[in-house]
Amino acid sequence: MEIKKLAESLNPIERKVLRVLAGLSSFNDILKATGLKDVEVARALQWLQNKNVVGIRAEEKEIVNLDENGVKYLKDGLPERKFLESVGKQSAFSEIAEKSGLSAEEMAVSLGALKSKNAIEISKGREIIAAITDHGRHLLKHGFPEEQFLKEKFPKELSALNDEEKFVLGSLKRRKKIVKVELSKMLAAELTETGKKLLKEKIDDDLMEKVTPSLIKTNAWKGRKFRRFDVKINVPLVFGGRKQHYRRFLDEVRQKFVALGFREMAGPIVETDFWDMDALFMPQFHSARDIHQAYYIKEPKYGKLDENLVKKVKEAHENGFGTGSKGWRYNFDAKRTHRHMLRTQGTASSARMLASKELKIPGKYFAISRCFRYDVVDATHFPEFNQTEGIIIEEGLNFRHLKSVLKMFAEEFAETDQVKITPGYFPFTEPSAELHAKHPELGWIELGGSGIFRPEVVKPLLGKEVPVLAWGIGIDRIAMFKLGIKDIRQLFSHDLEFLRNAKVV
Repeated sequence: MEIKKLAESLNPIERKVLRVLAGLSSFNDILKATGLKDVEVARALQWLQNKNVVGIRAEEKEIVNLDENGVKYLKDGLPERKFLESVGKQSAFSEIAEKSGLSAEEMAVSLGALKSKNAIEISKGREIIAAITDHGRHLLKHGFPEEQFLKEKFPKELSALNDEEKFVLGSLKRRKKIVKVELSKMLAAELTETGKKLLKEKIDDDLMEKVTPSLIKTNAWKGRKFRRFDVKINVPLVFGGRKQHYRRFLDEVRQKFVALGFREMAGPIVETDFWDMDALFMPQFHSARDIHQAYYIKEPKYGKLDENLVKKVKEAHENGFGTGSKGWRYNFDAKRTHRHMLRTQGTASSARMLASKELKIPGKYFAISRCFRYDVVDATHFPEFNQTEGIIIEEGLNFRHLKSVLKMFAEEFAETDQVKITPGYFPFTEPSAELHAKHPELGWIELGGSGIFRPEVVKPLLGKEVPVLAWGIGIDRIAMFKLGIKDIRQLFSHDLEFLRNAKVV
């Protein structure tokens, strides 16, 4: 940008800072000379640096500032002054404490400080007696060096203190929270060659900054010059409010299912053994339950159920409930089925839907369910997870329909065409299949399970046999595909820096 155009692009703050840079470089000096706020000076320097007008360097300096007691003593006076003002020709220690209102700690500090200055004389009898000296009277009249130091303008650079001030600082540092010395990064600015040329250019302070309706109506803008605006300059980052990345992803998944014609179903987080496993034809003694690693509820231990449904599911387990199956042929424990647990699989909501009066045939249903299983936490496993699952119920459905649905899910939600459907086993479906997809970094991972509900599941709950395609997808892992996340724990992260920069789809 040529110098003239550059001069026309400066805003009022930049112009004010630029004019003092010929003789100053320290940030604090610029602050004092311009009378601007520190944030205004910092931004002006950043803008000028972006325009190659100044070069900025950071210098580490030790800075002296008042601590909380220093601020208090600046306002109310030092304890040693209050002590000295309370000393007569001869005053007992207890009398001085009562008159000055100082604490025991302040009395002890004041006594030491005044003795070192030869401001008082001490004698001991039944208690300590203090008497003011001529030098003490001089200090009361002309002030303590420490008082003068506290009245200085802070913060101050340690290197800028003279010998007397450094001596006083050393004395105050030994006392509790009067002054503090901290290492601080201070900005310093130097004009570049462009900046030096710019200072020689006439800088117009009468440039217009904005256009208002009244300015246009009255034609007052005619003949006036507008400031040039640099649209490429860096500006402070603004972190506006937004949904948590995973919550937003789940909302979009919900919208997609609704758009595909699915109706949402729901169920409680605290379930019973009945809906979570028994209604799904999982035998109470079977090792298939072990993989669920369920968390059982201590109190209340048992829940309420429709005993007519319990009776039908009990018959399905024991003899097949007229489906042509012999069932599992064991004595079903009706009390155990009432036990409360944290839901281990979203399929519990599908079982509830099959038994619901709101079920429509044909129908498509889905749920986004929060589930819990004891697990070893690592990059792809977590004891709490979300599962998207559902059912499609209609006469004439078969396994080919299920395969097409699974491929559609992988393409729609995981955005990958690298899909494998492999044989699986679930006690409540036959046939059963597992859906796998290839992650660019994690490799092949399992997204979920699926199958066609067995008659032993459908008939006791629905009252008749109808083909039901059932599927459950680990939506947490699909979110990892979409959000570019390698560690499943980051889906639930509370790290503010991560949340601010997390990908949002």
